[in-house]
Amino acid sequence: MSAGAANNNSGKDYRNRDIRKKFEFKQLLGTGAFSEVHLVEERVPPSDGIPSLFKSAAVKVIDKKGIKGKEDALENEITVLRKLKHPNIVQLLDVYEDKKSVYLVMELVTGGELFDRIVEKGSYTERDASNLIRQVLEAVDFMHSTGIVHRDLKPENLLYENKTEESKIMISDFGLSRFEDSGCMATACGTPGYVAPEVLAQRPYGKEVDVWSIGVIAYILLCGYPPFYDENDAELFRQILKAEYEFDAPYWDEISDSGKCSGRENNKL
Repeated sequence: MSAGAANNNSGKDYRNRDIRKKFEFKQLLGTGAFSEVHLVEERVPPSDGIPSLFKSAAVKVIDKKGIKGKEDALENEITVLRKLKHPNIVQLLDVYEDKKSVYLVMELVTGGELFDRIVEKGSYTERDASNLIRQVLEAVDFMHSTGIVHRDLKPENLLYENKTEESKIMISDFGLSRFEDSGCMATACGTPGYVAPEVLAQRPYGKEVDVWSIGVIAYILLCGYPPFYDENDAELFRQILKAEYEFDAPYWDEISDSGKCSGRENNKL
């Protein structure tokens, strides 16, 4: 990575600072192909006397060998995260770098994935689903106002701040995000089942692909199953391209017409 990617807003170069002098690595939270996420706690107060804004955090440790040749994608993710300061978006707090790894110090959220709660609950009440989708829409509206498209919205990337029933929802994982003005977007990316038709058709697209994904998420929240599904990807993609889905009985019998209409509007039908 370049020096610029390893700096925070103060302009300090963090390549020469040892993250383990500031944070104690407490627990492994998860692993990816080229990264690990650790729970950390601050060891000492900041030396400059400025009160700390956080005591515990989640640190994503990215293996530089694993992303060799893809450094630009990581720099893009860091640039995106630094622009997104919103209560329903997981915050990037700091960045460190050494010879082997890049460390993204992220806001710690402990409530788990929306996907897991859907599995646990089966489906949400219409009121609860509406409240949740409102939070997502507010965050995405802010994100879009900054010119950023997420491109991979799905229940696994929506996290609860804590384990309470009243917890707010937060958007995470901006690895596929892109600035809309950085050039024509036509790359097929995202997660099958949540991608918009224009992505599958490899046509130029923009912010509207996030809105389509939100519509799919809203559908799942209301009934407990996805609008488009097939074990064969070709058939799944055909359903999406044709926007073929139903409001099946008895799952949709108690859902209001406005709830069904909002789903249609989100999916541009």
